[in-house]
Amino acid sequence: MALAIFDLDETLIASDSDHEWGQFLADNNIVDPEVHKEKNDYFYQQYLAGELNIDEYLDFACSVLTRFDLPTLHEYRRAFVAERIEPVILPAAEEIIASHRKAGDFLMVITSTIQFVVEPIVARLGIETLIAPVPELIDDRYTGRIVGTPSFGEGKLLRLNEWLQSDVGASFNMEGSFFYSDSHNDLPLLNVVDHPVAVNPDDKLRSVANEKQWKVLDIRD
Repeated sequence: MALAIFDLDETLIASDSDHEWGQFLADNNIVDPEVHKEKNDYFYQQYLAGELNIDEYLDFACSVLTRFDLPTLHEYRRAFVAERIEPVILPAAEEIIASHRKAGDFLMVITSTIQFVVEPIVARLGIETLIAPVPELIDDRYTGRIVGTPSFGEGKLLRLNEWLQSDVGASFNMEGSFFYSDSHNDLPLLNVVDHPVAVNPDDKLRSVANEKQWKVLDIRD
């Protein structure tokens, strides 16, 4: 049984769920629209440029969670997934997921977007195992902090190795492994799997993929 690992944003869906979540909050005046949109766009441009300050970004992403109780957050999230995510799920990505499931591979998503935002999206895609930055939750309130290592850049590889050493992951290894991603930020993990696949790749990743003769998939409609 091989590991079939997927990035989420711009890979399985035709948008960035983290940026889209911030835009959803601003559009619905759940947060200060101008201030939040400016910061949301700032971090997204950092990410695209490969210059994301992951700690500053996570402070920003988690700060919203501290403002509301869980039932309110879950209601906002349900509306977000229905309105902003369901329409951008890529049918071709669902076919790739289905092909790996049929082959008996073990499906997993590793993303740098916080767990709160992506959990229902990954569940909608039928994937049970998720590695993402984990917002700290104490007495049913988010604290604004992250537990453990953020799964970004080298952190994705570190978190995967931690999972492989856990009770659940100990029976797996990297032999025959796949990783699908759109972003050059994911090169640390792409470089160690047996089958790296560049999906809707950014320019830097496309260049690396072509140089290394990795598979490239353009699956947007």
